[in-house]
Amino acid sequence: MTKPIDRYNAQADAAAMNAGVHAGGTLSENIRRMVDDFEWPDDPLLRERLDWFMDQKLGLMIHWGLYSQWGLKESWPLVDNSTWRGDANWTRWQLPKTKDGREFKEEYANLHRTFNPVRFDPDEWADFAQAAGFTYLLFTTKHHDGFCMWDTKTTDYRITGPEVPFRNHRHADVVGKLYEAFRARGMAISVYFSKPDWMSPLYWEPGYLLNQQTRNQPSYDIHAKPELWEKFKAYMHEQIRELATRYGRIDCLWFDGGVISKRNGYDAEVGRIVDEVRQLQPWILSADRRAGGPYENFITPELEIPETVLPVPWETCLCLGKKMEGEAHVSFGYTYDQDYYSPSETLHILLEIVARGGNLALNVAPQPDGRLPGRAMKTLRTLGRWLKLFGHGVYGTRPCEPYFVDSFRYLKKGGKVFVFRLYEDSEKVPAQVVFPVRGTVAAATYMRTGQDVAFAQTGESVTVQLPLGMVDAIGFMADGFELTLAE
Repeated sequence: MTKPIDRYNAQADAAAMNAGVHAGGTLSENIRRMVDDFEWPDDPLLRERLDWFMDQKLGLMIHWGLYSQWGLKESWPLVDNSTWRGDANWTRWQLPKTKDGREFKEEYANLHRTFNPVRFDPDEWADFAQAAGFTYLLFTTKHHDGFCMWDTKTTDYRITGPEVPFRNHRHADVVGKLYEAFRARGMAISVYFSKPDWMSPLYWEPGYLLNQQTRNQPSYDIHAKPELWEKFKAYMHEQIRELATRYGRIDCLWFDGGVISKRNGYDAEVGRIVDEVRQLQPWILSADRRAGGPYENFITPELEIPETVLPVPWETCLCLGKKMEGEAHVSFGYTYDQDYYSPSETLHILLEIVARGGNLALNVAPQPDGRLPGRAMKTLRTLGRWLKLFGHGVYGTRPCEPYFVDSFRYLKKGGKVFVFRLYEDSEKVPAQVVFPVRGTVAAATYMRTGQDVAFAQTGESVTVQLPLGMVDAIGFMADGFELTLAE
């Protein structure tokens, strides 16, 4: 693992992170491998953009596609996972137990003929995302099923395709309309793109879909049929080229489908197309997930929060929707009767992540008709109100010792330290708060009201007196204290 640049090292306090393990924390095997495989880019512009990326903190991830109509897991039920993970339940738990895999896949192949989200309004999505405190969009331009949510010229299997009823709607080019709306409100664009494409005959040959033993990989031996693999790579590269040249400025190419990687024997030459589009947009970051090396500019744990601060840039993707009752799985796609995390739970998750140095890509799955789910929006509107009060202590910050202790989370920016105290539901504001701190405190501000407050420091412990008007009020998820340290 190459050494980070000095600027990031100073801001992220990487030397104190002890190569990713802090305060006895451990890393899962998955995250440890990603950290070990990480390479800092040599290009100064990309290093600067990584610094920018880690300022953003909160991205809106959206999985939306054909699968949304049935309220089931995104794409994955097309794979017979008995040939891969040994357990098909993680993808097919939403299907009737009597549903035959071949029958299901035949039905899925016709879903594009009924996709008609007539209540989709990109400006409503963007206004909501801005009010909720999101700073960038990570949208599924194409998931593993291969259905393209933009007006591609490479295939008829697209949102504007001849068999799709939504094709003539004024917002039919979903990707283009979303990028335009979000960019107009100052939010950045991260392009989700699936490398596997299960509906392409260049990836899964004709007839393979209806087998009972489909798998995530190509249906053929790419060494026995190199010409077919070359055609697939050209097809994939042309789609990426379209997304990077036809829809204005983008900030990141986010590649899903780690099975397609050089380390797994399926080299799609992602680096070649990334280098090409960087000729036009040299600032573009690349997240070639689980591939390691120079085109995985930040790592992307999925449904997992590291136990400790990491010494590399990272973003975790989590679902706002909870696991369904009685099930061990969660879907990134829309699920009927979905329960969502409360505003307090969501905020606490965000603070857990940023206190460890990461970004949160929070997935919200739209309804089949094109609207964002009302209960999800209720949670995120409340999160947005909190961020309007306290966000200056979240955005643009870096983790700060002692990072996370009991109910306290620590961040820093410039000469300021921000200490957040998490509240349980209905917990009241106390008269004083005591917490550890590193350094000598010169001033303390109660972020909720902007008032300077009295404090006393004894060694590495600070006691802050809260304004009398706030004592015994309901805590509203978390409080924040802005500390000025003596030089």
